[in-house]
Amino acid sequence: MKRPCWIMAVMVVVLAGCSLPKMTLFGEGQEPLQEFVVQGKGPGKILLLSIDGTISDKRQERFLRSQPSMVQQAVSYLKHAEQDPEIKALLLKVNSPGGSVTASDILYHEISAYKQRTGVKMVVAMMSVAASGGYYISLPADHIMAHPTTVTGSIGVIFMRPGVSGLMEKAGLSMNVNKSGPQKDMGSPFRAPTEEEVVIFQGLTDGLAGRFHDLVMQHRKLEPDQRQQVVSARVYLGPQAKALGLVDQLGYLDDAVAKAKELAGLDADARVITYRRQKIENDTLYNPAIQTSGSDLQSLVPILAPLSAAAEAGFYYMWPSAIGQ
Repeated sequence: MKRPCWIMAVMVVVLAGCSLPKMTLFGEGQEPLQEFVVQGKGPGKILLLSIDGTISDKRQERFLRSQPSMVQQAVSYLKHAEQDPEIKALLLKVNSPGGSVTASDILYHEISAYKQRTGVKMVVAMMSVAASGGYYISLPADHIMAHPTTVTGSIGVIFMRPGVSGLMEKAGLSMNVNKSGPQKDMGSPFRAPTEEEVVIFQGLTDGLAGRFHDLVMQHRKLEPDQRQQVVSARVYLGPQAKALGLVDQLGYLDDAVAKAKELAGLDADARVITYRRQKIENDTLYNPAIQTSGSDLQSLVPILAPLSAAAEAGFYYMWPSAIGQ
């Protein structure tokens, strides 16, 4: 008996999705990284590295298979670039509302270490949003450039956790817990926090915010009145951020490329390169390299992205209003 054609097609897709992925030092990868020139023909190179979407160290769940996390991908790109002595500058293109505290801190550390080991110059080009963790990973830059319409800032920490105790009471449900200490289940979604726990959570949040504030002062050398405004954790447009000392210049991506060439002492026709696993036709500076973390379903239904992030308790260097954009 012949199987219908559509069944055979589904089997092919499933088998293809279940094939063993290639393994690399930084996790699974689809194809080896390849270098593509997106601009210029002269000597010397500028590496264009794009950070697009929520910063996460969690694997990206896709239909039938998973992909490396944003952190895994960024680190693999930097390690790959470290082997090329022709690269004299790093152009970090940031379009991110931030992400988890630890993922943001790892990227900050890896970018700083890459700069220190190679001596490259670094320029950040902020796109639509470079807030919270998106700003955090920009701090090692020698020069930060924002678009006139960039939203940046949100320098602080938010501790998000779900709560379903009221819903459970309405539904007549309960959660029984045996615990070895009074705070063992602190943060549980099944009960409201005690006054003591609220103080503990605030202390953790303030501690992580303090690290962020200290790094901003270390890299940006703000005046006391500027710092006072920045620690409010509000967001700013590009011109406001420049007036506060958070960014150095307003401009566009071509301006950021020109600044990177200037700082690195490269000719005007130096090559701007990027790494991809597959070729993109008519490649430009604006094409992303490292995509956001999240499922295919979330990308199809953007409203699910903030709900997914909020459903998982954790500390975030993030501007929540921009999740999923």
